[in-house]
Amino acid sequence: MTNSALGDIARVLNNSKRVAITCHVRPDGDALGSALALCLALRNAGKEAYMICEDGAPERLSIFPAMSEVSVSLPVKFSDIDLFVTVDAADVTRIGIFCDEYLKFKGVTLNIDHHISNQGYAKYNYVVPESTATCEILPEILLAAGFEITKDIADLIALGLLTDSGNFSHNDVSAKTFAVASLLKERGADICRISYLMFTRQTRGRAILFGKVLNRLRFALDGKLAFINITQKDFETTGTDKSHTEGFVDYALSIDEVEVSVSLLEVKPNQYKASLRSKRVNVNAVASNFGGGGHVLASGCMLFGELEEVIERLTYAVYQQL
Repeated sequence: MTNSALGDIARVLNNSKRVAITCHVRPDGDALGSALALCLALRNAGKEAYMICEDGAPERLSIFPAMSEVSVSLPVKFSDIDLFVTVDAADVTRIGIFCDEYLKFKGVTLNIDHHISNQGYAKYNYVVPESTATCEILPEILLAAGFEITKDIADLIALGLLTDSGNFSHNDVSAKTFAVASLLKERGADICRISYLMFTRQTRGRAILFGKVLNRLRFALDGKLAFINITQKDFETTGTDKSHTEGFVDYALSIDEVEVSVSLLEVKPNQYKASLRSKRVNVNAVASNFGGGGHVLASGCMLFGELEEVIERLTYAVYQQL
């Protein structure tokens, strides 16, 4: 895939009048941060911009006023939109209920992302796999377009940068990551507060949930592979939901022998959302075996079957990459 020139991306954004922006389903901090930052920047530049997502923003991110802008439907007709933007979505199917509208859209499409599995499905594509987050890419796009990075926008971009970099702890963090963080700080981003809210602060329910999950930690492949699983019953008994599991999968990577950590979230009986994290193993290759993907060291996929069967299949796929 060949990226569109940054100047062309800037021209497309400046020439737009009415824009729809979406991200992947079950959005995380990077998806919401990049989409909403772009939405605010476009509005500040005098455009009509709408942020839509199959799933609304999780309650824990309500600390950002802009989260109230996330809508599960477009308030105007898609035919009235002249630019349709996807952010942080490796594949067009990842935008869920808006995929059909995107595929039949007659206007200009733009794809901004950082996933290595992204093949460039829009008319204009700006995909930088070496970036730790889509929010690491966004400032250069906004600056190229001449859009102002206000404090509110800087906070949203910082949210994505912090969450996808694991609070600057992941192996793909680069000098550019810190340069972007420095720029955001200059523009007023409260990085310390956002870091505390995302990585330290938690509800009592989340703490109890984590204890339950950690009690089921199990290992395979001579301790190189670790699994945790989260059930719907766990959510019911702790008064939590899937948004409270952010960061769970990273815990096992702190264990010396562990090379790959897998979190299995029960979506419904015999369906599991697998999140994979790694120190060095290509988990994008693992996830691709099951129709998923993402990054070399952080990927995800959906698996179907009994829990033990799912664990066995994932174990063999990881074994092939070790």
